[in-house]
Amino acid sequence: MDLPTLWFCIIALFWLGYLFLEGFDFGVGMLLPVLGRDDTERRVMINTIGPVWDGNEVWLIVAGGATFAAFPAWYASLFSAAYLPLLLLLLALIGRGVAFEYRGKVDSRRWRAVWDTVIVIGSWIPPLGVGLVLTTTVLGLPLDADGNRVGSVLEAVSWETVLGGVAVAAFSLVHGAVFLSLKTEGELRHRARAFAVRFAPLALLPVLALLLLVQWEEGLTWTLVPMLVVPVAGVVALWRLLLGREGQAFAALGVVITAAVVALFGSLYPYVLPSTLDAANSLTVENASSSPYTLKIMSWVGLFGAPAVLVYQGWTYWVFRKRIGIHHIPKAHAPR
Repeated sequence: MDLPTLWFCIIALFWLGYLFLEGFDFGVGMLLPVLGRDDTERRVMINTIGPVWDGNEVWLIVAGGATFAAFPAWYASLFSAAYLPLLLLLLALIGRGVAFEYRGKVDSRRWRAVWDTVIVIGSWIPPLGVGLVLTTTVLGLPLDADGNRVGSVLEAVSWETVLGGVAVAAFSLVHGAVFLSLKTEGELRHRARAFAVRFAPLALLPVLALLLLVQWEEGLTWTLVPMLVVPVAGVVALWRLLLGREGQAFAALGVVITAAVVALFGSLYPYVLPSTLDAANSLTVENASSSPYTLKIMSWVGLFGAPAVLVYQGWTYWVFRKRIGIHHIPKAHAPR
């Protein structure tokens, strides 16, 4: 495997890590007003992701940074074409991060309600934006011979890319519900599990629709395999939820998103951004990559840096692995 192909696979792995890890904490934020009956329960929900949400966002930064360094032409063409969705995504992430920090600074119901609203909005917009951008890079854009987008600033917005955004948001919603059923106890746990059981079949439909669309337009024979794994893993997740095995259901959803990413990036390769205007203008892993020397330096840095990050993040999840409930919330944070 040459270095451009290796870094294409690494970037796909970074996106997988982001969609899986950040997916469930987006889901928790989405469900804040749905499953949290009072301020104490909402505090429990936030505390399930409190130690890990900022670490999960590192995967997005690394995915973008690796794309910039390894495939500058891919980065320039895609990010400039999807400038408005990405701007909204970043603003939402900033607001969400501020809301997590500021929510408990003032003991006021109105104050907390405002920041809860920011958390909910900041949890819906990013998965919609990420899904839109990823679908754009798989299905392509109208590019000229210089790799520049032809058309308006909204060329990245179409019914296909909107479907991609809905697919990622819907998966995140159910993923967050399963995570809450795994991390909480008592009534909140049962409520989260019931929500996941009820909405999982509906939420996975956009994911399947997106994969069918990509398979029809760009897919290869072998990408049928991961595409078919998605519904099978989804059924397994629902089955294990019905039996109260939240951990196994969570793992099955991990298989769902892994198979989906393999199908999407497998259909994309050897392109990184197809041109819908003229196939000769498409960006590939070869013509969009950095110099061999740059990729070699990046590989050595990644060889030593990536294990350290993975060990640290794994240790964080291990330390905060236990369930939490309303009795873990200090009296000072309970509503008056």
